[in-house]
This record gives sequence, structure tokens and C-alpha cells, in this order.
Amino acid sequence: MVLLGIETEDNLEDAEWLCGKIARLRIFSGENGLMNKDIQEVSGNILVVSQFTLHASYKKGNRPSFIKAARPEQAIPLYEYFLKTLSCCIGKTVACGVFGADMKVALVNDGPVTIIMDSRNRE
Repeated sequence: MVLLGIETEDNLEDAEWLCGKIARLRIFSGENGLMNKDIQEVSGNILVVSQFTLHASYKKGNRPSFIKAARPEQAIPLYEYFLKTLSCCIGKTVACGVFGADMKVALVNDGPVTIIMDSRNRE
């Protein structure tokens, strides 16, 4: 599952970088139980859910601010581009949530792996 937060500064290049990284990320167990396989090697699927709350700022006061999150008119086209690009990178359709919807999504982690990727922090 990919929880995708799009902020005001994000662009097509950021989406392309993230898609390439996600497609090649070796986070699935291979021989000897080591994380050594990518999504294609395990014939896996990806679910992408838009999650603007990832950009919450909580430093001032007790109510989170989402000022860095992109507005729908910017975020929706980038979200759709991300889905299309990721599908091309992994060679199959990517499942997705409904942008902006109040969805109930369940996640069961297979192991202790949660990775935060930020296209502004590529090093």
C-alpha cells in the first residue's frame, strides 16, 4: 500500500522519481529471509491511496494545519499521473482509492516495514 501525499511544490518529476523508486524498491523477502526482491519479482500488486494528511503541520497549536498539501485542482491531475506512471513502471494496473473520499482502508503489515519517501529528500 502506498499512501500518497501531494504537496504544493510537487510536480511531474517528483511523481516519476517516486514511481521509479517504488517499482525498484527491494522490500520483499527473498532467499534467507532477506529483503531482496521488488514488487515485480514477487508478482505483487499495489494499492495507492491519496492521503493529504501526511502533510500535516502540528508545530503551532493543537489543530493540525494542512497548508502544504496541494489543493484538489493541482493534486488530482498529479495523482492520476502518478497512478499511470506507476502502472507503467511495474507493468500492471495499480489499484487506487477515490481521491478525496472518506474511505475505510485496512492494512495488515507483513513484517515491520514502513518506509517514508520524500521526493525532496532524494539523497
